Amino acid sequence: MAKDKIQKTNAARLLDSKKIAYELIPYEVDENDLSAVHVAAQLGEPIDRVFKTLVLHGDRTGYFVCVIPGEKEVDLKLAAKATGNKSCNLIPMKELLPLTGYIRGGCSPIGMKKPFPTYIHSTCMNFDYIYVSAGVRGLQFKISPSDLCKAVGAKTGDLVVES
Repeated sequence: MAKDKIQKTNAARLLDSKKIAYELIPYEVDENDLSAVHVAAQLGEPIDRVFKTLVLHGDRTGYFVCVIPGEKEVDLKLAAKATGNKSCNLIPMKELLPLTGYIRGGCSPIGMKKPFPTYIHSTCMNFDYIYVSAGVRGLQFKISPSDLCKAVGAKTGDLVVES
């Protein structure tokens, strides 16, 4: 039986143009559960390898992106400090699509409408590969953290609430 060809996303084409290696990994979408925990279960991977992409707005620098482990919560104080802001907040969901070109559950740090400063939680460097959204629901990039940082010009730092 022939395998269905995975449609390349704009984010994938962007990585191709930069000659950055990745794999496109499909998963089954549950519209009632868009969480990274669900994605990790579908991929059969530990949750600490599946990263989610959040868009925030800082009081000094404007919009920026945080890529954090899927089961964690962004620490707004740490995110503000890492980005040179005094304070920051997650953007309202209704602003996500017009600002980034992506919808909730399919927001990739790669290929947003315009490039924003990007920060990835430092634990990404503990792995030879991590997963991030490929720009649509149901598709993830399997990519090395250093290649992801290179692709989006990201810095790493501590960004999450530690439990």
